[in-house]
Amino acid sequence: MKDLFEKIYRDKGPLGKWASQAEGYFVFPKLEGQISNRMKFQGKDVITWSINDYLGLANHPEIRKTDADAGAAYGSAYPMGARMMSGHTDLHEKLQNELAQFVKKEAAYLLNFGYQGMVSTIDALVSKDDIIVYDVDAHACIIDGVRLHMGKRFTYKHNDVESLEKNLERATKMAEQTGGGILVISEGVFGMRGEQGRLKEIVELKKKFNFRFLVDDAHGFGTLGKTGAGAGEEQGIQDGIDVYFATFAKSLASTGAFIAADQEIIDYLKYNLRSQMFAKSLQMQLVIGALKRLEMLKTMPELKEKLWENTNALQSGLIARGFDIGTTQSCVTPVYLKGSIPEAMALVKDLRENYGIFCSIVVYPVIPKGLILLRLIPTATHTLEDVEITLNAFDAIRERLVNGTYKRLSAAVAAAMGQ
Repeated sequence: MKDLFEKIYRDKGPLGKWASQAEGYFVFPKLEGQISNRMKFQGKDVITWSINDYLGLANHPEIRKTDADAGAAYGSAYPMGARMMSGHTDLHEKLQNELAQFVKKEAAYLLNFGYQGMVSTIDALVSKDDIIVYDVDAHACIIDGVRLHMGKRFTYKHNDVESLEKNLERATKMAEQTGGGILVISEGVFGMRGEQGRLKEIVELKKKFNFRFLVDDAHGFGTLGKTGAGAGEEQGIQDGIDVYFATFAKSLASTGAFIAADQEIIDYLKYNLRSQMFAKSLQMQLVIGALKRLEMLKTMPELKEKLWENTNALQSGLIARGFDIGTTQSCVTPVYLKGSIPEAMALVKDLRENYGIFCSIVVYPVIPKGLILLRLIPTATHTLEDVEITLNAFDAIRERLVNGTYKRLSAAVAAAMGQ
């Protein structure tokens, strides 16, 4: 019999094998200072493009005061216990009601964390006789939720409605045999590429197929739609989304999440979401903070306007300079370059050390081999000066990538990793 840990000693995983070269710098970096467009990395000032603080609320003085006052009034423990036992309050209900009203659903329910909330929502919505059909590029929380499903599941090609339709035909035949139903899952905005899900076209398929629709709108909530209610509002089909999910970890710059749906569906979920039934209630400080953040989202449209001013300036500037930003339809701004993982390391180090630009780096196995993805997240706190400095820096690093500078600099790293 093998030692359980033998596989860990032998294979650290596709990302873990880079730990000795990457940890502390490329992965698990330590940004310091107030959350803003400019922070410190290893003692140096950098323009930060990797903070999901879309509306710039994280360090807003009104938010800081609300959070501090709530902490002083309630501490960081209250309420103790799960919602069903001893952790339920009027303020939890107030936040749920305001969120439901904002996203135009009958009811909403708070979740402690987005990731575990999505996993648990999927688990609660389906039984072994049901079939799940989901986008192949879905976020890890969706994939993990689907893994819990004891029945059949199909993936459709990313944002490919024709592929979805073929899989719905397969799912329909299978559901007729099992006596179950069908759940379709998409993201409102795909956080890596920035593309909006084809929500309108998916809802249109309800005329042909009998299914329910779950949307993870983590990156759309607060950034898309006339009021900021998300991708469903942006595409004019919010009514066609049966279960709407969003997190507080992006636009609301906090911790927690929520689901919204018809009252009867929420009533069912709150009695069957294992991640909430058996977990401590969302603490009062976060609930009060979320109420304040939601109020600012609703009453201060200038925050979203500034976000999009910066987004449009960054994306149009990159396109004008010949960069490939894919087909983003959101604030998420990917920049695709060609190169190896060692070249990506050399490039990002140059970008941070010599140009003062901090953005996220994504490489294989998240994206295909030979590609480098630099992901930039604009916020309302960025300035047009930040954008111009960044555009000039990207011009410089592209030239060094093309002329082989990074290949030469990365030779030692490549050799160490046996590449």
